[in-house]
Amino acid sequence: MSEKKRLNPFLEKYNTPHDTAPFDRIRMEDYEEAFLEGIRRDDEQIEKIINNPEKPTFDNTIISVDDEKDGEGYYDLLGRVSTVFFNLLSAETNDEMDALAQKMSPILTKHANDIRLNEKLFERIKYVHRHHRKLTPEEKMLLDNCYDGFVRSGALLDAAGKERLRQLTEETSILGLQFSQNLLKENKAFTLHITDEAQLDGLPDTAREAAALAAKEQEKDGWAFTLDFPSYSPFMTYSTQRELRRQMYMAKNTECIHDNEENNLEICKRLINLRRELAQLLGHKTYADYVLKHRMAGNVRNVYKLLNDLIVAYKPTAIKEVAAIEKLAKKLEGKDFKLQPWDIGFYSHKLQLQKYNLDAEMLRPYFELSKVIDGVFGLAHRLYGITFKENKDIPVYHPDVKAYEVFDKDGSYLAVFYADFHPRKGKQGGAWMTEYQSQWKERLDLKKPFSPDNCRNVRPHVSVVMNLTKPTEEKPALLTLGEVETFLHEFGHSLHGMFANTRFESLSGTNVWWDFVELPSQFMENFAIEKEFLRTFAFHYQTGEPIPDELIARIIKSRNYNVAYACLRQVSFGLLDMAYYTKKDEFTDDIIPFEKKAWKKAMVTEQLPDTCMTVQFSHIMAGGYAAGYYSYKWAEVLDADAFAVFKKHGIFDQNTAQSFRDNILSKGGTENPMALYKKFKGGEPTIDALLKRNGIKRKAS
Repeated sequence: MSEKKRLNPFLEKYNTPHDTAPFDRIRMEDYEEAFLEGIRRDDEQIEKIINNPEKPTFDNTIISVDDEKDGEGYYDLLGRVSTVFFNLLSAETNDEMDALAQKMSPILTKHANDIRLNEKLFERIKYVHRHHRKLTPEEKMLLDNCYDGFVRSGALLDAAGKERLRQLTEETSILGLQFSQNLLKENKAFTLHITDEAQLDGLPDTAREAAALAAKEQEKDGWAFTLDFPSYSPFMTYSTQRELRRQMYMAKNTECIHDNEENNLEICKRLINLRRELAQLLGHKTYADYVLKHRMAGNVRNVYKLLNDLIVAYKPTAIKEVAAIEKLAKKLEGKDFKLQPWDIGFYSHKLQLQKYNLDAEMLRPYFELSKVIDGVFGLAHRLYGITFKENKDIPVYHPDVKAYEVFDKDGSYLAVFYADFHPRKGKQGGAWMTEYQSQWKERLDLKKPFSPDNCRNVRPHVSVVMNLTKPTEEKPALLTLGEVETFLHEFGHSLHGMFANTRFESLSGTNVWWDFVELPSQFMENFAIEKEFLRTFAFHYQTGEPIPDELIARIIKSRNYNVAYACLRQVSFGLLDMAYYTKKDEFTDDIIPFEKKAWKKAMVTEQLPDTCMTVQFSHIMAGGYAAGYYSYKWAEVLDADAFAVFKKHGIFDQNTAQSFRDNILSKGGTENPMALYKKFKGGEPTIDALLKRNGIKRKAS
């Protein structure tokens, strides 16, 4: 009897809990088939729209373009397979996936261009934009976004312009992908292998045990240190071996500038010029002008005002902070000692111990991962009434990943939440939130108008991916306070996704302006040092004793240790980003010296001539933050201002939390973000709360 023909899981109903992705059934060969079939279905849908003999309307054109699904089993196949594939390309890739990504990238970009540059389709959209029925505010936002999205993608260009735009976007897509793949390969290629135990001097047990486990995984004796943050950071903080710190630092800060296939220098140059040319083709002076038209900042001038205001406010303090570190280093090593970048973390830690008797290792025993998870979930419950329940029937893409069902305060199903905690071979560094399914409202009967009674609220499947300290053979995963903050940050993004409650998928969750998207995430970081929050989960992993009041007091007292230095580091990245994307003429400079000059105003330490950040700066080269990295500092003003409201009413005040949920977390991109913020706050934000939180005094004007 012949075996029943296997169906591609992307092409059939998933039949999984909450229609979650069937990771356990997906094979490598399924992706390309589903990509191509998804493109075919999209093309078929577009043909139906443009050949519709009826007059263009919001319902038969805009909603159709936005891919409103129906109650008859239709789904967005291309979106379904793209979401799984590209999420795994960051979280669990391999050589086959990398090769397929290179193959599919130009095909997918061409397909997107075919839609956005379809003249018949744009004529219908343009007609609706000018002649439409009375729309709800959300419908009007969708219409404006749809029209503007086509314009910003070249719909008004002539034939030659459209052809050039195709070339620019396809090449940008390929190079962005190559940039990321090169960076991952360089990151994973380096290992500092130690066999002499004396060279571990200064390192805490957690770092030694993790390095021993890493060596064992690599089938080596001794200890292995990598450039993944949980390995790199403790080594740079605690190792007394200055030469080994130098080796680690130089390995990290020279990624992708070596004379090999992973060199990103020319790729960066090309990406900068491709984006500049695209913006100018579309009628903008620079790529920054193109981007900032749809940002809260509004224009280049306002971005530079923010960055320069922060430099004025924070630089004097930052200079003092570095001087104090250098003073201690000279005291310990001799007056001729020259502080180098690989020394700053080491001596900064020693100074922190002197001033506050505090370091990350003292706190680790109180931040055992499972307890931190309980604490973060408990915080969400206390604020919003939601609960999390692990469901092992939901398929996952790696044994490290946990899948949870999330229930609202009334007990109804709210979302699926995936958590992927630890570094591994096929995983990019850093931390991020993503989705496997967005929220939207499905019209059940397409013959009837949309209404609360004629829809089903499709709930989201969100995921947070991090690179936190791994468990060892001796200990569970014990986190630093910084890692707890990272968890809270990404969890804030996930709440933005989970609470989404909009009609249209393209307006839901984190589909907001980039300098607003970091508000929910950075807001959550504020809880990390709040005593009332720490008391809910910070118990010693061996004794069960709660974190002592005296230790919490030291955490709070030290919260602004080197805060100005950290601020200027972020500002320097914002300056670098803007320097590249405010270029009006072709970028021909050498990347490394250009980088040093671009951020010099925010620097308070000497820069090494043979290191480079740009070539590993994924946010602005391969991510969505090109001409937008300032967003982190912009959102920091918002998050400090918003948390001040919570502090006023009580950090667990449910009325304040409900207002934050109703006015910000659930609204997505349905309204202008400043309008949403003012509904929550009652007025516009100011920088005062941030300066107060950081202990920085504003100069009298």
